Amino acid sequence: MSTAKTVIFRRLGGPEVLELKDLPVAEPKAGEVRIGVQAIGLNRAEVMYRTGQYLEQPQFPSKIGIEAAGVIDAVGPGVTNVHVGDKVSVATGQSIGKYGTYGEKIITLASSAIPYPKNLTPERAASVWVQYLTAYFAFVDLGHVQRGQCVLITAATGGAGLGAIEMARLLGATSIVTTRSASKKRALLDAGADHVVVASGENLVERVKAVTNGKGTDVIFDPIAGDTLPMLAEAVAWGGQIILYGALNGANVPYPLFAGFLRNFTLRTYMVYNFCGLAALGLPRNEEAFARAVKFINENLASGKLRPAIAAPLQATLEISLGIELVLGLLTRRQLLWHFSTLGACGCRNGVPPGFGSC
Repeated sequence: MSTAKTVIFRRLGGPEVLELKDLPVAEPKAGEVRIGVQAIGLNRAEVMYRTGQYLEQPQFPSKIGIEAAGVIDAVGPGVTNVHVGDKVSVATGQSIGKYGTYGEKIITLASSAIPYPKNLTPERAASVWVQYLTAYFAFVDLGHVQRGQCVLITAATGGAGLGAIEMARLLGATSIVTTRSASKKRALLDAGADHVVVASGENLVERVKAVTNGKGTDVIFDPIAGDTLPMLAEAVAWGGQIILYGALNGANVPYPLFAGFLRNFTLRTYMVYNFCGLAALGLPRNEEAFARAVKFINENLASGKLRPAIAAPLQATLEISLGIELVLGLLTRRQLLWHFSTLGACGCRNGVPPGFGSC
């Protein structure tokens, strides 16, 4: 029986709980495909999953991983949307534990295996879906962002933030983005941001009002939450929307009631699984929205209008790649990529052009 290297873990904890095992290569069941992996994406969500802080809880022993790119080498009964030999990337929306992507041969849902444009490398293909789907559904299906509007993107140097900058530009909106460090300003402007606010030294509300001629921003896309919501409420336009998609500053979020009365804004909590679905949470996929998003993103990837940023490639074997992961601790909000080849693996930092560090 053939085997493939796979990362599993048997208890909650830091990256030291991850184990690299030679496991039997499984055959895909109905509705599934098997992929020979060439690159995987590492996301903050997997750190949260590994430490028991994610929406889905692991059942041990558990696999791990959300994104990957590679070539289909087997399909299960009833699969017609993809075929053996297709180059695909894995979109978010399946169980992290059951369909984990950290491995040389993985099983995933056929509905999550998306053929990617020919101009993409496996590394770029493995970095697409978490960042761009998160931004697309927020701006198109929730925010209804229109050409000429303004969006505020906080913590913009994260993978989802950088994807949101690109998405805002494609939709014709003006982007105001925030970072904690002045050293990131040039990199954010190079990434396509129209205006950058350094949160540690500038008044966010004043800058937003100056850019929007006193109106405020139409949509705010925020992963921070915590005690920052009252400030965001002062920056949003009358009738605008604040979309919270994370809680980096904690889940204790004071509601700015009087600012809400004055501005009549809508506060939304959002996660990409609201549209991609996640069976582990009992959430069905919105098939129309998902297909529309995939078409939009793939078309703009093919044209070069969307271009996932990758920096700092690292040549290594899979064993060394796991060691690098242990050293890094996966504590950043960035994505990392491991590129599997016949000789080993190449780890690349994804979503972070040179010049970026923490948000």
